[in-house]
Amino acid sequence: MLSERMQAAINTQISRELFSGYLYLSMAAYFEDLGLKGFAHWMRVQHREEENHGLMMFGYLAQAGGRVLLQPVEGPETGFDSPLDAFGKVVEHEQKVTAWINEIVDLALAERDHATASFLQWFVNEQVEEEATARELRDTLRLIGDTGPALLMFDRELAARVYSPPPEVAKWGVI
Repeated sequence: MLSERMQAAINTQISRELFSGYLYLSMAAYFEDLGLKGFAHWMRVQHREEENHGLMMFGYLAQAGGRVLLQPVEGPETGFDSPLDAFGKVVEHEQKVTAWINEIVDLALAERDHATASFLQWFVNEQVEEEATARELRDTLRLIGDTGPALLMFDRELAARVYSPPPEVAKWGVI
C-alpha cells in the first residue's frame, strides 16, 4: 500500500502533468495566432503527451491501491514574446518537471517503495529526452532568429511530428 505522502505526491504530479499539457495548449494557441501551424501542431502533440503522463500516474495510483484526488489545474501563461521566448519557456518548464519527478523518486527511495520507484524510472528517462528535445528546438530557433523563410521551413519540419503513445500508456489503463 502506498503511504499517504506518496499518494499526495503522485496526486500533485498528476495535476502538474495536466498543467504541462495546458501550458503546451496555450503555446499552440499562440502559434496559431502567428500563423505557424507546424509549431502549433508540435505543441498540440506535446499537450497529448503530457496529458497521457498524467493519466499514466492516475492509472498507477489507482492500481497500486492509492486514492486519486484530482486537484485544481493552474491556468497557464498565455503571452509569449516570440517563438524563441516560447521555446525558452519550454526548456525551463521541462527542467522544472524533471525536478518534480526527481523529488517523487527521492521520496519513493526514502520510503523503500520499490514499486513506485520502478514505475517512476520511465518518467526519469522520459525527462532526459524531453529536455534534450526542448533544448534542440530552442537552439535551432536561436540560429534562425527572425528570418521569415527559415522560420517557415522550421514550421514545416515541426508539422511532421507524429505522436505515438509508448506501450506504457496502455499498461496503466490510459487507452
